Amino acid sequence: MISTSKLKSVDFYRKIPRDLTEASLSGAGLSIIAALSMMFLFGMELSDYMAVTTSTSVVVDRSPDGEFLRIDFNISFPSLSCEFASVDVSDILGTNRLNITKTVRKFSIDSNLKPTGSEYHPGPIPIVSKHGDDFEEESVDGSVSISAATFDQYSHQYSILVVNFYAPWCYWSNRLRPSWERTAKIIRERYDPEIDGRILLGKVDCTEQINLCRRHHIQGYPSIRIFRKGSDMREDHGHHDHESYYGERDADSLVAAMETLVASIPKVSHELALENKSKVVTDSVKRPAPSTSGCRVEGFVRVKKVPGNLIISARSSAHSFDASLMNVSHVISHFSFGKKLSPKMHYEMKRLTPHLGESHDRLAGQTYVVGHEDNKANVTIEHYVQLVKTEILTRKSSRELKLFEEYEYTAHSSLVHSLDIPVAKFHFEPSPMQVLVAEIPKSFSHFITNLCAITGGIFTVAGILDSILHNTIRLVRKVELGKQF
Repeated sequence: MISTSKLKSVDFYRKIPRDLTEASLSGAGLSIIAALSMMFLFGMELSDYMAVTTSTSVVVDRSPDGEFLRIDFNISFPSLSCEFASVDVSDILGTNRLNITKTVRKFSIDSNLKPTGSEYHPGPIPIVSKHGDDFEEESVDGSVSISAATFDQYSHQYSILVVNFYAPWCYWSNRLRPSWERTAKIIRERYDPEIDGRILLGKVDCTEQINLCRRHHIQGYPSIRIFRKGSDMREDHGHHDHESYYGERDADSLVAAMETLVASIPKVSHELALENKSKVVTDSVKRPAPSTSGCRVEGFVRVKKVPGNLIISARSSAHSFDASLMNVSHVISHFSFGKKLSPKMHYEMKRLTPHLGESHDRLAGQTYVVGHEDNKANVTIEHYVQLVKTEILTRKSSRELKLFEEYEYTAHSSLVHSLDIPVAKFHFEPSPMQVLVAEIPKSFSHFITNLCAITGGIFTVAGILDSILHNTIRLVRKVELGKQF
């Protein structure tokens, strides 16, 4: 066995008997300074260990081929009716999707951008294949011409007032005219307005009755509105509450629709039998008319990661629009790319990269207004958007893990005069490069090593300073006593 004396010989830390040591004020001062320095440097090292360290690099976009990009938006148009508001997307690869409705919602809004009711027109407008009859009878017009002065009189006199708002220059209005007049004549013969009083068909020339058409928010021609006596005004906000007819425009279809409307109105000693004409048929071709001339469009679309366009405008395959009267002024509440981040992901993003996310929704809160002056007609508002993808990574157990991705963009907007129907166009162009932000983990062993180095270094330096100070004081005292070496 090894003796105790031999075991003590390997002691690195030889002890000096306490009786041989001497305390001094200089040593005490240095000890206090050394202890404070240790505490300060320990706090600095701990703060550095707890801080997040990241590395940033720019690489070619690593998105797989065929991956789609999500665009979220919430845009209010004070002068664009929900009746014709359409969301379209296109790209340089030839994709062209019109009137997207599955992921888009529309709400009628007032001049203060406040919703005036529930969701408007969740589905697409039915496609009209019959726009009128192929011949025009040589007879007196069957419908009644209505003006702003006589509209209220007719709407209060008859249980149902069906009005064709048209423009003489409109191709579709001229196609509808013969079948509309023929239908009005047939309905007049079956239900004499003077005797029956349940239904009347009228027409309004919007080039002459501009204020009346504007009052009923007519933006496309022809627009067929159905007014019911006593229900054409709602109590809340005082907005018009009536329906629009979107069915076929030949005389037979129009007569069938009018018959169904009359069937819902009771009459004393009169029984009306309709064969194979149920209310469901009419409901599929008529919907509530817009309560205001404004519309809020919100939702999302998925597009390919190539340059393309998101366009919001008035669109219809069976109506004409007066481009000089169209106004696509809008207020952007939200416009962003990519998946919406959860609160946890947003916290992680700010923890790793505090400056990321400032351009995630750059267009939010922006207003783009076009006046009604003559020199401001036919104005398209274009937004040129360039976006960059940022991918956040973390490394754990020598593996690279993807936390989430973020899209930021720059935007430049302009007002462009055009001869076509004005639109609000968002031209987006994804960058072929992406930013990688990787979190670099800190080694705990490196942290412990630094703490030991701090402790040992300060202790050693303090010992050297104490020795120098102690010997200097002794030397000064010897000189004062006159001792010579």
